[in-house]
Amino acid sequence: QVTLVESGGGLVQPGGSLRLSCVASGFTFSSHVMSWHRQAPGKERELVASIVSGGGSTNYGDSVKGRFTISRDNAKNMVYLQMNSLKPEDTAVYYCAALRYGSPHYWGQGTQVTVSS
Repeated sequence: QVTLVESGGGLVQPGGSLRLSCVASGFTFSSHVMSWHRQAPGKERELVASIVSGGGSTNYGDSVKGRFTISRDNAKNMVYLQMNSLKPEDTAVYYCAALRYGSPHYWGQGTQVTVSS
């Protein structure tokens, strides 16, 4: 059974930081590109960041470049999203995903991030 479980979300003030984690099981984690996506109320889900299977290359959405960092630990089947300089517009449910042929194939259940004073 494939599972992706996110954690680390919560309420943070503007300018603050959070680190999201996602633990994967049930598939060959080290062979998959992994990604983080987010969905704000009334908006479509959007790609935040992705990282190739070996971790040597990353990609970011324009709105988070320079503030967020994606990383992974294949020995632990974990992928992380370090979020710094958070803004109210970063408020969303954040999802971890495993990609197949360039598209999300497995999804986590999501973790809420709220940026507010």
